[in-house]
Amino acid sequence: MSTDGTGQGGERASSSAQGTSGPAGGLVQLITPAGERVSHPEFDFWVRDVTDEQLCALFEDMHVIRRIDLEATALQRQGELALWPPLLGQEAAQIGSGRSLRDDDFVFSSYRENGVAYCRGVDLTDIVRVWRGNASSGWDPYSINMATPQIIIGAQTLHATGYAMGIQNDGADSVAVTYFGDGATSEGDVNEAMVFAASYQVPVVFFCTNNHWAISEPVKLQSHIHLADRAAGFGIPGLRVDGNDVLAVMAATRVALDKARRGGGPTFIEAVSYRMGPHTTADDPTRYRDPNELEDWAARDPISRVAALLDRKGLLTEELQQQVKDKADAVARDMRDGCTGMPDPQPLDVFKHVYSTPNSWLDRQQDHYARYLASFGDPAGATLEEGAR
Repeated sequence: MSTDGTGQGGERASSSAQGTSGPAGGLVQLITPAGERVSHPEFDFWVRDVTDEQLCALFEDMHVIRRIDLEATALQRQGELALWPPLLGQEAAQIGSGRSLRDDDFVFSSYRENGVAYCRGVDLTDIVRVWRGNASSGWDPYSINMATPQIIIGAQTLHATGYAMGIQNDGADSVAVTYFGDGATSEGDVNEAMVFAASYQVPVVFFCTNNHWAISEPVKLQSHIHLADRAAGFGIPGLRVDGNDVLAVMAATRVALDKARRGGGPTFIEAVSYRMGPHTTADDPTRYRDPNELEDWAARDPISRVAALLDRKGLLTEELQQQVKDKADAVARDMRDGCTGMPDPQPLDVFKHVYSTPNSWLDRQQDHYARYLASFGDPAGATLEEGAR
C-alpha cells in the first residue's frame, strides 16, 4: 500500500513558506522517482546554481553516508558497537539540507542525523564513539557547529530555539537548525520550542523528517493532518517537501534559511521520507510494518532517482560510479579502523568533564572510587590524575 505524509493514503495541498502550494498534494518535488527533472515556478530559483558537477557531488555524498550507515550496522552486528540508529532511505533529506547550511549556522540534531554530521565535517571515529560506549559525547560541538546528538526525543528543539534567541540578540545572520522525527512532534518540548520561536520570531528552522514510523507507532495515529500544517497553529509557516528528492530538500532548506537570515523568523519543514531499516539495531520492524509498504517506498529510493537523473544527462559514467564507490569504501574503512582501534576508557574517566570548575563533592567521590580501585592492586586508571574533573 502507498501512503502519503500522514499515512492516510490521500493527498491534499499544503501551503509553503511563501504562501504557494507545491505539486502533488503540497509536496515540493523537483526530481521524480523515475529521475525526471520537473520544473517548479517558485523552487527552481533556489537550486538554479546547482551545476552538473555539484549534482554528481550530491550523488557521491548520499552514497557515502549510506555506506557509513551500512558499515556501522555491520559493526553493531559484529559486537563492535552497542547500538546503531540507521538512516537508510533518508539520505536525500540529510544531504540536501546539510549541504545548504553555512559554516556559522548551528545544528541541533537527533541521534539519526549522521549524514548531516558528515556534511559538517565530523571526524569519522567520533560518529561511533558514543555507540561504542567509549565516551559520553562524540565531538566538540563548537569545532563543527553541531551539538552532539540528543537522545531525549525532541529536547534539541528547545536548545535550537534558545540558541536562535542568542543569535537574534547578537544581531548576527546565522541560523539554528534542529532536526527531529515525526514522533517528536507529539512531545511537549517540540511544541514549547515552536511557541517560543514564533513569539520571538527567532532565526530557527524546524526540520522534521517524517519517516512514517516513531519506532512502531505509525504517523497516521499521531496526526490526522500533514505535519507541516500543524505549524500554522503556532504562527509558523510550513513547507512540505519530498524528502527523497535531494534538490527539493535543498530548495526548501534554502528558502527557510534565507527567510530566517532576513529576520523573517522560523519555518517548519516536513521532509516526507521513509525509514527503510529498523528504528535502531535493537528493533524488528517486521513485527509491525507491512512489507508492501516497504516495497512501495523502495521504488522512491533517493539515490536511485539521482542516478536516473544523471543517466538522463549522460553523466552516470563508469568512471563516476567507480569514483563514488572508492570514496564510500575509503570512508567506511576509515570509520571501521577508528572504531576498532579506539582505546578503552579508564575507570576514572567517568569523572572527567562533569563540571567546568573544581567541585569538592565530585572530588570526594573520585577519591573514594580511586581508593576502592587501588584495593584491588591499583589497576590501570585507579591513579588520580591532575585536573581529571
